[in-house]
Amino acid sequence: MFSVCSESNRLRTMPAGVYLHIPFCKSRCSYCDFATDIYRSSDAVDRYVNAICKEIPGSTDGNAEIDTIYFGGGTPSLLLPNQVERILNEVKSWFDVSEDVEITMEMNPATVTPETLAGYRSIGVNRASFGVQTFDDRELKLLARGHDANDALNTFALLRDAGFDNISFDLIAGLPGQTLDGWRRNLDQSIAMSPEHMSLYLLEIHEGTPLAEQLRSERRPALDEELAAEMYEVMLDQLLAAGYQQYEISNFSRPGFESRHNSKYWRLDPVYGYGVSAHSFDGFQRYANERDTAKYVERMEQFSVAEVSRERIDAASEFIFLGLRLTEGIDLEKYSERFGLKLEEKYQSEIAEATAAGLLEIRAGRLMLTRRGMLFSNEVFSIFV
Repeated sequence: MFSVCSESNRLRTMPAGVYLHIPFCKSRCSYCDFATDIYRSSDAVDRYVNAICKEIPGSTDGNAEIDTIYFGGGTPSLLLPNQVERILNEVKSWFDVSEDVEITMEMNPATVTPETLAGYRSIGVNRASFGVQTFDDRELKLLARGHDANDALNTFALLRDAGFDNISFDLIAGLPGQTLDGWRRNLDQSIAMSPEHMSLYLLEIHEGTPLAEQLRSERRPALDEELAAEMYEVMLDQLLAAGYQQYEISNFSRPGFESRHNSKYWRLDPVYGYGVSAHSFDGFQRYANERDTAKYVERMEQFSVAEVSRERIDAASEFIFLGLRLTEGIDLEKYSERFGLKLEEKYQSEIAEATAAGLLEIRAGRLMLTRRGMLFSNEVFSIFV
């Protein structure tokens, strides 16, 4: 595992994040391409928790400071509070954990009880990322989500009752057969519930998933790109009118409730990753763990090493298209200080062309996407790769 003391004093002194991948799910969603595994027994989960706890020690240099911890999956809320506590205690033993650390746990509807939520809160979990996806029961069946709209409403109420005052909703637009009115109803329902944060994504189709096969065989209608663009515009209008601020292409929050952990990825900050398929980044290289759960556990038990690959990235290039995802854009002076080159000079003609097309703008020393640029962000990013 890497040392954060790389690249510059900036990386040596800035807090890092910790990501912990929990792969277990009750069932597999039709669109999912993540590293997941069906929950089979508490013994199997205990064995996996042991493996993660074995991976953490010795992976830091000088008790590195962290200020975000993120349990992703999969469905981390299938873990018992004492299992989560074991992992957190291991993290705290090997890292200098900030007093105001943001500890996020992904949770799916109908996977928690008042008792487990109280347990999570008591050990420091202070943010819930809530996988709603849609409030339409027909669409939930299409996604094979394993819950219905009432489960989502009830689980949200349980989160509030347990004292969670920082809750994020995940919603998906562009589902097969989804209408603009249906998407508006999802937004209306979410706004009425008033979570602190919303992540709203356009459905991505991954080869090898059941949904990809359904679309290929025309059992489900293909995505209408014009409709998807209209959904994005409606999303912007409704959320901004409801008092949410957009701080990233797909992410909205009440002031002060931005996802501190996810922002590390967009700003190319260091992150330690643990668990099956987890990725780490040290400012220069990405490190990837074994993607198969059983093999990950076996590797940790036999060799105490889960890493299977590492890649040195073009950080100057990635910083651009990740930074452009943020509505604040890229501070051109800070970019020059970090990478020793002037972005606006290196890409002068490309920026000029995208600016003329209404996709980019430079304002107050920052390069940023326009509202139109957000609709065509992939095309903009491609000019910097």
